[in-house]
Amino acid sequence: MKTLYLKAEDENSIAVAADILKKGGLVAIPTETVYGLAADALNPEAVKNIFIAKGRPQDNPLIVHVSSLEEIPPLVDEVDPRLYKLAEKFWPGPLTIILKKSSLIPDEVSAGLDTVAIRMPSHPIANKIIKESGVPLAAPSANASGKPSPTRASHVLEDIDGKIDAIVDGGSCSVGVESTVITLATEIPTLLRPGGVTPEELSEVLGEIEISHAVFEKLNEGEKVQSPGMKYKHYAPKAQVTIVKGSFENYCKFVKAQKEETCAVCFEGEGKNFDKYIEYGSADNSLAQAQHIFDALREVDAMGCKTAFVRCPVTTGVGLAVYNRLLRSAAFREINLDINIPVYGLTGHTGAGKSTIGEMLEKANLKVIDTDSLARKAVESRDVIDRLCKAFGDDIIKDGVLERKALARKAFKDEESTKLLNSITHPEITRLTIEAIHLAENEGKKGAVIDAPVLFESPLTAVCNKIICVVAPEEVRLQRIMERDGISREDALIRMGAQKSKEYYVSKSDFVIENNNLNETEKIISEFLKEEML
Repeated sequence: MKTLYLKAEDENSIAVAADILKKGGLVAIPTETVYGLAADALNPEAVKNIFIAKGRPQDNPLIVHVSSLEEIPPLVDEVDPRLYKLAEKFWPGPLTIILKKSSLIPDEVSAGLDTVAIRMPSHPIANKIIKESGVPLAAPSANASGKPSPTRASHVLEDIDGKIDAIVDGGSCSVGVESTVITLATEIPTLLRPGGVTPEELSEVLGEIEISHAVFEKLNEGEKVQSPGMKYKHYAPKAQVTIVKGSFENYCKFVKAQKEETCAVCFEGEGKNFDKYIEYGSADNSLAQAQHIFDALREVDAMGCKTAFVRCPVTTGVGLAVYNRLLRSAAFREINLDINIPVYGLTGHTGAGKSTIGEMLEKANLKVIDTDSLARKAVESRDVIDRLCKAFGDDIIKDGVLERKALARKAFKDEESTKLLNSITHPEITRLTIEAIHLAENEGKKGAVIDAPVLFESPLTAVCNKIICVVAPEEVRLQRIMERDGISREDALIRMGAQKSKEYYVSKSDFVIENNNLNETEKIISEFLKEEML
């Protein structure tokens, strides 16, 4: 299929687009929020084609767009008087209202729910197309399902060119994130998706409103999607996204410690501190952030970055909408770098006795965090598993469970494959580690210790106040490894030979422990704790 490109300013574009829609076709149209992929909402076959073009799951309901209040009564079971109050204040504009649907609304539009979501866009082109077509238009965002929403015609063509009948280019979208969605089908009006109309503004009209837990959290197992934008992962680039809370100083140090192709998605004026960066608005301007966030997420992929660390916006006003989109883009991966207890890195050679040192530090009320165990937990993440399958093939999964040996065979076959594995798993290991540090804070621990054999190859060095290195004579290490793992001298020597030199570890550490004699080691630890006032 060849997608017809129409310019909004051309005299006949509106008529051509409307004619295609009347005949059951698909047209991408500009709205003030994002570009929508429109079809006749009362034509089930046309609506089905929206899902096909986008690759969108059919359990995800669509929004019905109208051009006047008079078009609404036939679409709903009963017009709630509160709709008129909201319409007077916010329509036309970036607000979607959910009501009980009438029999006119096909199940394809409502995803089998007994409700329908309705919106009156303020973009003059969208409004004219709805009027000219003479039918309400079902229109989700005009992107490939799961990708960042399109705020320019070029984004639409990038995703679904050749899969739809036409696109009307109306320039950049002014709001930049999808509409606010509120349902009036609950006892208390409930915000299902934040957008350009804020919770505070809605409360001024409606009084008490609730905010769905799904604005901030994953849907519960088996919970139905009541509104677009409630899926677990959405708005996501190919790169792995992490939201970062905390001071800019900590953010800067952390991003610079990354080992992979990384993009800093930061606020205006901060980008000069990084090699690769995208600024998505000033820190105190949520409207500008909303306008630019989807552009920024698409640009991350255009730059070829494997990971992106996004400065966290405020979570009030329109900032809540930006934060909500980032949560889903990041598959709910976020870290808080403002840590209130000292953090120590613990590393060293195999057989040097890190576990012994860890036990001593735990007795002093420090929390030891074993990154090896967190690495095993990291590959249980749904997002990580999906990325591993995409990178290494679906055959690493058997009966729904990750086959670790199968993954290891593929991931460690060469240096490039290992780097790919690390780029996928390290952000999740990092998130879990920082989560464990905050848990230690809450438990009243004096500090946290990150036990990581390859700490210097990890960005976790950025959260460490000091790094402790454990070393021991080669013959001592050799005997320990043979006894611990039940292997031959030759195999133990191979393992030891695969590690960096003692000088490498010592040169990068703040505190070196020669773990040869238990009594001497206990004295060294006691001295360390005294020096650190722990």
